[in-house]
Amino acid sequence: MNETASQNAEEFGFRAGDIVQEWLWDDDVNDAIRTKIEALTGEDLVDEDYDSAVDGVIIWWRDGDDEDGLADTIVDAYGVLGEDGPLWVLTPKPGRPGAANPNIVLSAAKTAGMNGATPLTVAPDWNGIRLRPFGKGR
Repeated sequence: MNETASQNAEEFGFRAGDIVQEWLWDDDVNDAIRTKIEALTGEDLVDEDYDSAVDGVIIWWRDGDDEDGLADTIVDAYGVLGEDGPLWVLTPKPGRPGAANPNIVLSAAKTAGMNGATPLTVAPDWNGIRLRPFGKGR
């Protein structure tokens, strides 16, 4: 990933005009990530109550949140996601408050019928794991 892609949030796979839904927002999320996604897409992020199809999803998840709840959230989020749209689970990096073991995220993803990619650094304090349904490319 080059620095320009990282600065502009292009590593998420979102494009101009995409509607991106975020789940499990709380006051600890990285606002720089949110701002970069909105600048890239030209659209405000929508919350989990948005009732139309979306082009991409980000889920903020922290250690201590329920693993079964994460699997349910992944299923719900995928249900409103358009075909092949990017779905990301964002977690605090190791050593940060709320840091989550990637294996727990991958286990929840598997329960939800998804494969997870290798974690990617998306901000100084946050990693992201892109999920895809079983049978899709990595």
